[in-house]
Amino acid sequence: MALIGSEIKPFTATAFKSGAFVDVSEADLKGKWSVVFFYPADFTFVCPTELGDMADHYAELQGMGVEVFSVSTDTHFTHKAWHASSETIGKIDYYMVGDPTGALTTNFEVMREGQGLADRGTFLVDPDGIIQVMEVTCEGVGRNAAELVRKVKAAQYVRNHPGEVCPAKWEEGAETLAPSLDLVGKI
Repeated sequence: MALIGSEIKPFTATAFKSGAFVDVSEADLKGKWSVVFFYPADFTFVCPTELGDMADHYAELQGMGVEVFSVSTDTHFTHKAWHASSETIGKIDYYMVGDPTGALTTNFEVMREGQGLADRGTFLVDPDGIIQVMEVTCEGVGRNAAELVRKVKAAQYVRNHPGEVCPAKWEEGAETLAPSLDLVGKI
């Protein structure tokens, strides 16, 4: 998986958002920070807990200039039905992208071969359309939107402060590092 630093590939899809079906493409990700959040399937078990957690952090992410696109290989019609039938999913305001052909899932290299389902993959895409952060977990391990928010803040900081990097567990306002020969062996 050598996707870090690569540009997202062209795609077109239909999403369910704010009670309507809308077309989305790679152009909708460019010009702002975007999270592309793949999950295996609607009407399952770990997936709604993750999508609900993301919904709880969506306003914070939007305040940081980040748009969220959840993606599964279900159709946009299935997303609408799930949104209407689940209290947890019903609170989602971000894009729920349908990828029944698997093209988008394959573009991000999270398609489970022979299953037609996405792995749990999270990708942070910068305003230039370049993948800056990625995380892929196995079926039974749910993700943490608060940790994703922390990673977004770190990626945005690094982009806005060339020559600085964020150490492990870095939180907004904490000290950063300026890599140099003077730091070698000092950390």
